[in-house]
Amino acid sequence: MDPLSVLLKPVITEKSARLAQENQYVFAVHPDATKIEIGAAVTAIFKVKVEAVRTVTRLAKIKRRGARWSTRGGGRRAIVRLAAGQQLDVTGIS
Repeated sequence: MDPLSVLLKPVITEKSARLAQENQYVFAVHPDATKIEIGAAVTAIFKVKVEAVRTVTRLAKIKRRGARWSTRGGGRRAIVRLAAGQQLDVTGIS
């Protein structure tokens, strides 16, 4: 899988800002990407050493609007921990 198609976008939230202080960064990733592919994509794009990758699959919420039911949200996220002394600047990436 192409590194640019593995990482969809960085996730910028309060929790991800706290994790960034601990040298961990959160990305929305392709649902079929493996941990090895995610780590290789971060290394190839940002030129940093990845120490560990954790993934979270979020279920879509079922919502109702009038008589219709639909889903929203969902997707997959990866929490990437970098080696000591490494940093990323994900604020300019979208």
